Formats: sequence, C-alpha cells, structure tokens
Amino acid sequence: MEERFEVQRTIAAPPAAVFAVLSDPRGHVAIDSSGMLQSAEGDRVARAGDRFVVHMDRESLNDFPLGKYDVTVVITEFERDAHIQWTVEGAIKPPLEHLYGYRVEAAPEGSLVTSYYDWSRIPDEWRGKGVFPVIPEAGLRATLGILARTVEQPALDLAALTSPGDS
Repeated sequence: MEERFEVQRTIAAPPAAVFAVLSDPRGHVAIDSSGMLQSAEGDRVARAGDRFVVHMDRESLNDFPLGKYDVTVVITEFERDAHIQWTVEGAIKPPLEHLYGYRVEAAPEGSLVTSYYDWSRIPDEWRGKGVFPVIPEAGLRATLGILARTVEQPALDLAALTSPGDS
C-alpha cells in the first residue's frame, strides 16, 4: 500500500514569493485546508532543525476527539526557495515521524509546487488504526489552491469593502 501522497500545481508567482509563505509559521496556518491549524508561534524558518509551535483543533476533521492541543513543527530539510520538509512532535512519544513538505521549482508560468505527505516511517503499532493518513490527498490539493490564491492575488482590503452606511 502506498504511504505517500504527492500533488503538483503551477502557481503564477516566483519561487521566492511561494517560499515566503511556506517558511513562515503563520503561512502554514493561512494555507491549511484541513481547518486543524488554528494559529502558530515562532519565527520564520531558515534551516533544518528550526522549530515552531502550532495550536491545533482536530474538531474540523471530526475523526478523533482530541480537542485543542499544540504540536511542534520540526524542520527536517530546508533549501531556501526550493524545498522544505517537516515532521510534527506532540504528546505521543516517540514522535510518529510522518513527514510533510513542499518542493518549489521555477517554471515559465511562475513556480511548479509539489506538496507531499509521507507516513511510511510511522511505528508499526500505528498502522491499521485508522489514523493515517491524517490528511487525504484532496487536502493537499486544496492547500495548494489556497497557496496559489494567497500568493497570486493582492491582499484583500477590508476597508475598501465597507460601504459608508455599514459603520
């Protein structure tokens, strides 16, 4: 059985603009299609070994009643403007070692972005429990769509949307 999803999308933005979102903890929250990532604390990552905290809420998946909890994202591979990979550490010890990542390549239209999720290294006791994959392949595709929307369009000006009679 395949234990890895990989999806691609061309995004009309240069690799540096795409990677600016991917290397910022708040960017991970902004593009998350699952609804689990609620907020993040930490600095922009710049190398393997960097970490940041994500405040999670599993309620959006309606699968396991974990409530609100925190995880630490640990960057395992990093090449600026080209590749970022991470694993998640949380309450489960030892960590489960499922990996998430993005590869970003220059393309004529901007960037070819590959998103992947690999759970092939999880401990045997977690196989067959219905926990993995945590995110479906469609979730990776949806996140790439949100990433595209985030970097291709200018920021929404909420003040411009408010008409004078709305205040």
